[in-house]
Amino acid sequence: MDSVERRPPVGTPRVLILGGTSEARELASELTERGMPVVSSLAGRVNAPRLPRGEVRIGGFGGPAGLRSWLAEHDITAVVDATHPFAERISESAATASELSGIPLLRLHRPGWRQGPGDAWHWADDLGSAARLLPSLGDRIFLTSGRQGLGAFAHLSSLWFLARCVDPPTPVPPPHITVLLSRGPYSVEAETALLREHRINVVVTKDSGGAMTEAKLVAARRLDLPVVIVRRPPRPAVSEVTDVRSALDWILHYSSKE
Repeated sequence: MDSVERRPPVGTPRVLILGGTSEARELASELTERGMPVVSSLAGRVNAPRLPRGEVRIGGFGGPAGLRSWLAEHDITAVVDATHPFAERISESAATASELSGIPLLRLHRPGWRQGPGDAWHWADDLGSAARLLPSLGDRIFLTSGRQGLGAFAHLSSLWFLARCVDPPTPVPPPHITVLLSRGPYSVEAETALLREHRINVVVTKDSGGAMTEAKLVAARRLDLPVVIVRRPPRPAVSEVTDVRSALDWILHYSSKE
């Protein structure tokens, strides 16, 4: 549901930020500090999301056509796609809506993780491919790939899983699973202790990038554990930056032309 709005004066740039990432929240805070009207849109998939500063809406748009209509109805003059690297559907909608409406779109693209010396990484194209790798790597799995993807591992009845999620899983999980409800950031020491406590011998994650959950990769390196990493899905070809400062500069440069 949309929050109550106070419309800016005519001609004032009005920015829509898509996503509930830390980068999206930081950008919303920077724009709010400068008095620039900004609306942050969250998908609503997390029960108690961290809310950014400024105006917030929660829920979908109804595809590219719905987003295009919403942009026009709410006087949006620029869009920043700062969604999670695996939220490909909204990125596709944003690219299409931007093209149809002529409203400029910027992708705030968080860099992926980089493999370092001592890392035993195994790349997978999707969760199904990740599941197929597991029986040859170990039998006690730490799953950090999100609650909505647990069904991809449900057939692996001979393996034991520790799945960490923000909210309880809704699909049918694997038969031998312990669910840990938790939200980052995490320290390397805590992640190392968690892996040792549960005798984990394989870690599974998506290539989300960022520092908030990177500690598990360092812990796996310390313990010489293999890590299965799901590659990011392809995204539409749009203008991209990799940090909040560059996104802010893009918005301020664009607004100076209005």
